[in-house]
Amino acid sequence: MDTTNLIQTVSVYAIPVIFAITLHEAAHGYAAKYFGDSTAYMMGRVTLNPFPHIHLVGTILLPLLLYFSTSGALLFGFAKPVPVEFGNLRHPKRDMVWVALAGPASNLVQAIVWALLYVVYTDFGVSEKFFLAICKAGVLSNVVMFAFNLFPLPPLDGGRIVVGCCLGSKLINFLALSPTASTSSWPWSSRAWSTTCG
Repeated sequence: MDTTNLIQTVSVYAIPVIFAITLHEAAHGYAAKYFGDSTAYMMGRVTLNPFPHIHLVGTILLPLLLYFSTSGALLFGFAKPVPVEFGNLRHPKRDMVWVALAGPASNLVQAIVWALLYVVYTDFGVSEKFFLAICKAGVLSNVVMFAFNLFPLPPLDGGRIVVGCCLGSKLINFLALSPTASTSSWPWSSRAWSTTCG
């Protein structure tokens, strides 16, 4: 594979995946801020700038290593999880559900937008293979992120589900694994209890 084809192939996957992880993580932070926890906002994580969300190993090195070692058959990685202090939420038991669902919801919306772009451009006779390939990769990456963030997959979910609410935490994610802070009990009223959503 020559350099031009390699750059084009990496771009086809990188562009929609960067959008997917950036909006996913920013959505968690925005939802947390909306419901009363400004931790992620104060750390600069409620942004469409992808750099605060990129994890050097998980977002860059691991996907590249897997891409080259499997000839593109397997692509996996993770982003920096967004910190959330559930004790700061106005109604922690209820609001943590919305914070956790915000990321997968953003991926569902993005998958629909990429699919609509694909349909619109093919209906107008646009045959630019590069753009259509990006649209397909956008649909695929966002559907995978949505599915893997919505359903816990033991043992990767840490062996527990927070009363069925922590849907976005401790779950495998196409490019956003999100380890959660370890807790042995669930002190809902504690303002010190925190976790991360990825």
